[in-house]
Amino acid sequence: MPNIDTTLSGMDLAIIAIYAIGIVALGLLTSRRSASAEDYFLASRSMRWPTIGLALLASNISSTTLIGLAGAAYAIGISVYNYEWMAALVLAFFCVFFLPFLLRSKVYTLPEYLERRYDRRARLYFSGLTIFLNIVVDTAGTLFGGALMLKLVMPGLPLWQIVAILAASAGVYTVVGGLRAVIYTETVQAVILLGASFFIAWFAFDKAGGWDHVMSSIDPAKLSLVRPNDDPGVPWLGTLIGASLIGFYFWCTNQFMVQRILSAKDENHGRWGALFAGFLKLPVLFLMVLPGTCAILLYPELKRADLVYPTLVFDLLPHGLIGLVMAGFFAAIMSSIASTFNSAATLLTMDFIRPLRPSADDASLVRTGRIATMVFMVLAVYWAPQIERFASLWQYLQAVLAYAVGPICALFLVGLFWRGANATGAVACIAVGVLGGIGLFYFNVMAAVPWSLHFLYITPILFLACSAALVVVSLFSAPDPHSDNTMRWTPAFFRAESLALQAVPLWQNYRVQASALVAATLALVFWFR
Repeated sequence: MPNIDTTLSGMDLAIIAIYAIGIVALGLLTSRRSASAEDYFLASRSMRWPTIGLALLASNISSTTLIGLAGAAYAIGISVYNYEWMAALVLAFFCVFFLPFLLRSKVYTLPEYLERRYDRRARLYFSGLTIFLNIVVDTAGTLFGGALMLKLVMPGLPLWQIVAILAASAGVYTVVGGLRAVIYTETVQAVILLGASFFIAWFAFDKAGGWDHVMSSIDPAKLSLVRPNDDPGVPWLGTLIGASLIGFYFWCTNQFMVQRILSAKDENHGRWGALFAGFLKLPVLFLMVLPGTCAILLYPELKRADLVYPTLVFDLLPHGLIGLVMAGFFAAIMSSIASTFNSAATLLTMDFIRPLRPSADDASLVRTGRIATMVFMVLAVYWAPQIERFASLWQYLQAVLAYAVGPICALFLVGLFWRGANATGAVACIAVGVLGGIGLFYFNVMAAVPWSLHFLYITPILFLACSAALVVVSLFSAPDPHSDNTMRWTPAFFRAESLALQAVPLWQNYRVQASALVAATLALVFWFR
């Protein structure tokens, strides 16, 4: 890192302190209503679309995203944004095909949905996997990314202590207030986060010579979203068939994201909130990715790409704005940590504890969720420092998901569109996914083989293998007598909904909104093709 002063002024510290005290106070204030299990875990299913959209963005834009996007843009180019625009298309797909059945099922968790579609074995597998990924990937990655930044201003403090402070800051109101406290604080944090990112982008482009100078001075390959299929960063085919599946897992089946949709007061607010989040992903290119491109001109000798974001903050911004941006950075950390803690606690309580104790009352379930949150805090604090062993934070996040989500995507997508998928086929799908993921990870990562596959090609390979296992075994086994086949998209459902939408104004018609989102996304991709 260049010789940059990372000392915070009194004004910066005051802004950060005001933010931290205010956000914890807001979380605790909204916690007073959390009495029932539905209120604690799903905010009484009363959330409206602006809150849902902002909460989704805040949950997604963690410290790992801020550091990872800028760092990846510096190292490999803006093709890292392919994950972000793909999210907008995935959310449009989610609203059209999956969301209505999910909300009508009235489930608490996505694994509970799988149990109704298949059986309890699918539910337990998915719940256990999601808890593991929430702690080891999402929470630990966020804590590590935050600790990297804070280590610059507190170099004498050990990494694990910084991680523990961050976890406790978000954990305190999550333990007390549940999802309602998490969502309300996320709404505020999303606004702060977007504002802070705007200032970084403004100063980065200004210092680098302006938009035209940056666009003309950078290697065109690093300003292209459409990369060759042998590109080591984000190949185009990998984007279409790999990033789309990872995006489907993350936005449509990952409990810590979809829990915000489950809290919607009705289907319209769920859809509008998801589409609003999709629109908010579009300016990420300008606010969080392209500043990393500016850093190529400003700091060509950085030794580690993960240092791009903190270097931009401390080198370019005046005191006062540094405090605001640091508050935005803490907002990203706390919103993501709170989301994953609450999600993991919901999964453990509703998928494992409640079936074992069906007579447990709401107070007991809420108490279990609070204890689970504290346990997960400790586990995440333990694991986060281990991420330092990986080459970069972004590599860690994407590589872990690539080997894990194939069977989940197969279970949801095949089950959503094909009536014949059954529980026996689901078990075969899971078995193929687990064994195939372990095998591919060994040969592709650990073994010294002369060839290796980009991780974006791993996910579609596992998805196809798992889908084939699900279909073939389902065809040769008896149908499930208890499977809920009403949770499937059909042409008849689409036609009935089309008739109902004829009475809805165009500006409220989610299909029109989804089409506008898709068109805007494709236009942006074409611009930076």
